Amino acid sequence: MWEVRPSDLPLLKRRFEDLLLLDCRTVPEFDERHLPGAELVPMQEISVRLDELDRWKSRMVVVYCRTGRRSRIVTRYLSHRGFACVRSLAGGIDGLGDQGAPTC
Repeated sequence: MWEVRPSDLPLLKRRFEDLLLLDCRTVPEFDERHLPGAELVPMQEISVRLDELDRWKSRMVVVYCRTGRRSRIVTRYLSHRGFACVRSLAGGIDGLGDQGAPTC
């Protein structure tokens, strides 16, 4: 499974203007802390919202959760459904610690 390191996020944002950060956690987790500009689609809703997500198939998508477990599952799922450039954030949002991308 392809993963990106938190330290790669600034470079990816510069390289891919339309980079999508996809948060696959729950609403309360998102409300507590999330990456700026992230779209929330909880893991349990991915399959029922797949039609909505199709508009992102040609974009670079970085999926994240708290620790990386859920995002790896979602990344694999989206990859099998035709998403050409989808990656998981290694270590999730917890992996950012006090460094890396700012969070809200």
